[in-house]
Amino acid sequence: MLAALCVAVPQQHAGAQNYRDSLTAINRQIATSPWSTDLHLRKAAFNLQLKQWEYAIDEYRLVLERDPRNPAALFYRAYANTHLRRYDLACNDYSDLLADHPRHFEARLSLAVVQQLMRRKQDALDELNQLVQQHPDSAVAYAARANVERELKQDDAALYDWQRAEQLSPLDATYVVSHVDLLLVLERRQEARRVLDAAVRRGIPRGMLRDWYEKVKR
Repeated sequence: MLAALCVAVPQQHAGAQNYRDSLTAINRQIATSPWSTDLHLRKAAFNLQLKQWEYAIDEYRLVLERDPRNPAALFYRAYANTHLRRYDLACNDYSDLLADHPRHFEARLSLAVVQQLMRRKQDALDELNQLVQQHPDSAVAYAARANVERELKQDDAALYDWQRAEQLSPLDATYVVSHVDLLLVLERRQEARRVLDAAVRRGIPRGMLRDWYEKVKR
């Protein structure tokens, strides 16, 4: 589930020095221009790329002082606070964002991730139940829920969700591996072998699953 947070950073395809150069240029623009929400959001995005979490939070605070419901500022401030382990603050921002945009996929998924980090597993599961209801065609939603269900020892529910994730994203070996891993924990080796064979028939290279075939034999 932590992968959810990896997609949160606004992507700027450049090296660290280019980020710093761009940050310097934006700071000059901010200093010489009238207020621009876009400039402050762009500056914060470079702060995030450079892992300058506090600076990014300061920029999002400025934006939210003028526009308290700005969705980008709420989302990315929560992301920055998560990296600083300020989980309560992150939850507050994600919740505020979801109050206005209840179908925001990344916000609900990220909120569940933070709740899981806080060991609020049932709360995380509740969020993921909503996510699956809202986005029933998302393999990511089912996989995220399966992870939490497994931690809660809800093995049958987790197996169902891994199957759904595989159906929705049949060439993603990650879901197959997670499904097989749980089956092996439950000592259901024949079923695990069938899952592997089905994945190979769908087009996943057998070599990608070689280690798991070996585990099934043991």
